[in-house]
Amino acid sequence: MSETPARLSRAEAEVLRKFWDLGPASVREIVEAIKTPVAYSTVQTLVYRLEGKGAVTRVKKIGNAHVFAAAITPEAFRGGIVRQLLGLFSGSPKLLVSSLVERGDLSLEDLEAIRRTASAVQRKSGKRRP
Repeated sequence: MSETPARLSRAEAEVLRKFWDLGPASVREIVEAIKTPVAYSTVQTLVYRLEGKGAVTRVKKIGNAHVFAAAITPEAFRGGIVRQLLGLFSGSPKLLVSSLVERGDLSLEDLEAIRRTASAVQRKSGKRRP
């Protein structure tokens, strides 16, 4: 799977998530998987935009219908979002986390879970932060 594409709209991200849920799918299958009523042509446009951005790729054609599949993993997508978000905080994870704490979006439990994850990653990689 390829690198994270350029920014995706919410609607594009929702369609991409459907590809992760379903695997390779046609536009019609994506339309049917979306909970809210949406026009076929709208989803088709979103799929073509995702293809243009490198987030999905055509894998085969059945009759007149193309079957598409995700070209990026959820992890790569989330990594791209995190990089963009960090960019808004001058690349500082501390500023980002502080902002989330101040807004009440992160609890002490969340922070403890983050600390445990960071410790586990450091142990696994053998690296220590000063």
